Amino acid sequence: MDPIRVLVVDDSVVVRKIVTDVLSSDPSIEVVGTAVNGKLAQGKVDALKPDLITMDIEMPEMNGIEAVRAIRARRNRVPIVMFSTLTERGASATLDALSAGANDYVTKPANVGSVAQSMESVREQLIPKIKALTGRPVGLPGLAARPVAAPVAPRPPAPRTAPHKAPAVLVIGSSTGGPEALAKVVPALPATLPVPVLLVQHMPPVFTRQFAQRLDRLSALRVVEAVDGSPLLPGTVHLAPGDHHLTVRGTGRGAVTMLSQGPPENFCRPAVDPLFRSAVAAYDGAVLSVVLTGMGSDGRAGAAVIRDAGGTVIAQDQATSVVWGMPGAVTQAGLADEVLPLDRVAEAITRHLASAQARALPGTPPQPAHLTLATGAHR
Repeated sequence: MDPIRVLVVDDSVVVRKIVTDVLSSDPSIEVVGTAVNGKLAQGKVDALKPDLITMDIEMPEMNGIEAVRAIRARRNRVPIVMFSTLTERGASATLDALSAGANDYVTKPANVGSVAQSMESVREQLIPKIKALTGRPVGLPGLAARPVAAPVAPRPPAPRTAPHKAPAVLVIGSSTGGPEALAKVVPALPATLPVPVLLVQHMPPVFTRQFAQRLDRLSALRVVEAVDGSPLLPGTVHLAPGDHHLTVRGTGRGAVTMLSQGPPENFCRPAVDPLFRSAVAAYDGAVLSVVLTGMGSDGRAGAAVIRDAGGTVIAQDQATSVVWGMPGAVTQAGLADEVLPLDRVAEAITRHLASAQARALPGTPPQPAHLTLATGAHR
């Protein structure tokens, strides 16, 4: 198999060398060129035809966001991974870059004591993403173990072992490609959504706060970064904060959010599986779950628990996923009741909730419904 051809774009000599050295140490990756700003990068994209670009954000002449817009304006779909700082400004700029068409991001090493530590940080974050975005074997536990470029026939859902239950909560999980997927799904949900929503997107601190604010501006629903102990009410979306698992806890007054810094699951915190499991326990299996684009298999084990308890599982299809790791794992395990393109996910959510309400007996008050949404990042 030919090596993955990467173009490294960064105005820092030090960062260019670190990234180039790290990538060149992997026999499946070849750095075919470098550029010091977005303007020069455009010419090199045409000349070198890389398989993937790593792109700094802050650069002279043309910054990374402008460069992404320019590359996408020419209908070039080469995967682009942004290099971001773990700051409010860096998070905001990264989300702008994702909106402009970048596929993913990694955070620059901060306050590390040596070049060796910086290189290891870049190696752990960047190489798996490069391989996943180019459809190559990732070679890390829990991540997609084979190329995903060729279409895979979805496995039919396994027979149910428990009676189907009308959803009382919506849970959503996503990772790589999740921010843009969620920016299409959540704003398409009506303000009258009859259930609460919980959402896990693999993202670091600071980024989740910015992302919740952006989704809130786009949506009829109220979107908040989750805090511990909030009542779960219809019409509010609770986004897991970076570095914290988000789960659901039942109380005498109804279900509430719970945050913890328990061990990572599937190499992630927040992770999708703890949310899914806890929703089943708190709502006696009356859960509607959605698994969107993302690396790895986070959400597969939780989806099995949901389905075994009578809940419903929707997965994004391969064609519209940036990386069909998480939804692919759910689908290929026979756990997906529906496998849908991204633009049909919101309609499916509202359809399942409407049918649940219609099945309620005439004359009885509507039961609280909850929708849990989990998305996979890291991103």
